[in-house]
Amino acid sequence: MLFYIFFNKWVIDMEIKGPKVKDYIKKFIVEPQKKVQLKKFDSGWVQNETLKALSEDAAKDLLEKKLARDRASLADAQELLAAAHEYGVLIVLQGMDTAGKDGTIRHVMSGVNPQGCEVHGFKVPSAEEHAHDFLWRYYDVLPERGMIGIFNRSYYEDVLVVRVHPERMEALPKKLGPDAKGFWEGRYKDINAFEKHLVKNGTVILKFFLHISKDEQKNRLLDRLQNKDKYWKFSTADLAERQYWDQYTKTYEEMLSATSTEYAPWFVVPADYKWMARTFVAEVVTSAIVGLNLSYPKVSDEQIKQLMVAKKKLESE
Repeated sequence: MLFYIFFNKWVIDMEIKGPKVKDYIKKFIVEPQKKVQLKKFDSGWVQNETLKALSEDAAKDLLEKKLARDRASLADAQELLAAAHEYGVLIVLQGMDTAGKDGTIRHVMSGVNPQGCEVHGFKVPSAEEHAHDFLWRYYDVLPERGMIGIFNRSYYEDVLVVRVHPERMEALPKKLGPDAKGFWEGRYKDINAFEKHLVKNGTVILKFFLHISKDEQKNRLLDRLQNKDKYWKFSTADLAERQYWDQYTKTYEEMLSATSTEYAPWFVVPADYKWMARTFVAEVVTSAIVGLNLSYPKVSDEQIKQLMVAKKKLESE
């Protein structure tokens, strides 16, 4: 479904010289049933030769201006989404620590009507949540039709973090737990079935893995320790998790390979440059909504008559 939306129903030229949006988006989409190797995705990629030739500051300035235009386009698209009230949009953000999930939400969605967008972050499950199946806590916060919902981390944590840290796994009967044959493959299938159900019922699912290099993560952690105003951002847990970088990479590769589908593909977003990641996400989200070919609700002839009567009354006051 979404492949069709992106590559057949909607085409737009970029406002700066370079390839069409669909061309560079396609470069970073995970093809269904294709084995992923993250080293083949350039975390430091930028859109075109024009940007590569600029200094980092100049490129950042150019794309920040473009992001401002993208935000305006996204605001218009979100208004139409709300008015049509046919589809909901679920944005899933995953990535290593410091990948830029919070910043992406803040910068990309800042122009959207707050009434039309909800953000949900998912921490370590509570005792009640652990007492249910792993998808249980996500159902109640899915976006309704006309809304954009953002999951800052998501149900994918239940095939990522718990694989690196088995002690965080919810209590399951031993014969049904992670040591059982085919357990993780079964959980991937559960996620795919869950997402397919949502898509069949009018939810557009956009999944972004913010891909940063280990060196860039180090730079971002050091930046927090070199600036007193950013001390609050630093967590020793981030440093502890960094020791599991290779394990997380392998786990992410397996997850991306198993859960990128035609109806809910993964995008591996080059995120070493924050401004690149933000413009990428903004363009994908906007293109997905525009690609739905929505229209504002039609007003009947009788309703128009009533509106004209109301107009005359107001004008005569």
